[in-house]
Amino acid sequence: MKKIFLVTMLSLTLMACDRHEKPINTDPVGQDYDNTGVNVRDRDSMTKTPLDQSESESDRTITQRIRKAIMADGSLSTNAKNIKIITNKGVVTLRGPVASVEEKDAVARKLENIQGIGRVENQIEVTQRH
Repeated sequence: MKKIFLVTMLSLTLMACDRHEKPINTDPVGQDYDNTGVNVRDRDSMTKTPLDQSESESDRTITQRIRKAIMADGSLSTNAKNIKIITNKGVVTLRGPVASVEEKDAVARKLENIQGIGRVENQIEVTQRH
């Protein structure tokens, strides 16, 4: 019994000493995950980000209603459904990429019937031209 225990412990010790390094989180060949170029527009301190979102109940309600209206539209792309919506003192800023001018306009129309919006800053970018 003692012999089996010693052999097992010796095996475990040798396995722990394995110097073969295994690659961790390797990227698939040909894929570049650096989106620094995309984020250049966000480097300006005047650019609205989600950190500028007001915590007032009225601003949060406006943001929630806009997001709900956008998500309910099955014709919008995933990018359009994931635009940034920042509301501060009734001023709504929309940011992010969409596939077309029509999609940008469709998102903007979602805001027409939402109460409490004082002004809209539509900074949505069209990534493809038709």
